[in-house]
Amino acid sequence: MTLLRVDQLTGGYNGNVVIDGCSMQVSPGEVVVIMGGSGSGKSTFLKHLIGLKPPMSGSVELNDEDLYSGSMNDRYRRLSHIGVAFQTGALVSSLSIFDNVALPLRETTDLPEDVIEVMVRLKLEFVELLDKQDLLPSELSGGMLKRAAVARALARDPKLVFMDEPSAGLDPVVASALDNLILKIKDALGVSVVIVTHELESAFKIASRIVVLDRGFIIFDGSVDAIRASDNPRIQALINRTAEPMAFDADEHYRRIMGLPEG
Repeated sequence: MTLLRVDQLTGGYNGNVVIDGCSMQVSPGEVVVIMGGSGSGKSTFLKHLIGLKPPMSGSVELNDEDLYSGSMNDRYRRLSHIGVAFQTGALVSSLSIFDNVALPLRETTDLPEDVIEVMVRLKLEFVELLDKQDLLPSELSGGMLKRAAVARALARDPKLVFMDEPSAGLDPVVASALDNLILKIKDALGVSVVIVTHELESAFKIASRIVVLDRGFIIFDGSVDAIRASDNPRIQALINRTAEPMAFDADEHYRRIMGLPEG
């Protein structure tokens, strides 16, 4: 079973293409890291994957169903099987941490409150925030906010969770602890995770596969070992943090991925 399948996705804004013909998939038990430099299209790509922006062409499938086909209610039903942890946490500032995690359960299910309480406490215990459940988001540290966002993303027991820059703004020790939490989500809960990040150390630690976006194209999709061994100069520039070695040639890139001869 494929949890997420992206086929020839093209998208952008106001007719301007930002993502061009991108294809990838996520299987159960994977942590897939999406990387790329500034302006590579990572944020736009993520918006298409989590139902925020319909593509210009191509498709996004969740659990073998086209995310954007049918009615808006159909889309909401398909999205109910995923969780999303946004970069800033996006917690409701006026609600306690407990109520933030309970929110998707109260809004989208008919579960009784006593069942919701048990589910929320389990998620908060999993991210080690049970003792902070009565606090407001403003009373948490940056690392705690990230973990609270993860707990909310896990509230409905999804099989696939998306995370946007989970380590952004965290010190190395806290970021490493969050990496361990992501691996715990995969190993203990059997949840697949798709992460958009620019943090190389984190990506190499947690990724089953790495997908590299470059100016709207996917130029790499493979293991950590494979990306380290890649002879693509743009890949090496990214992982070694060096200046761009050359201008990007879209025609040459297309020929390479399609196995066409030069000229």
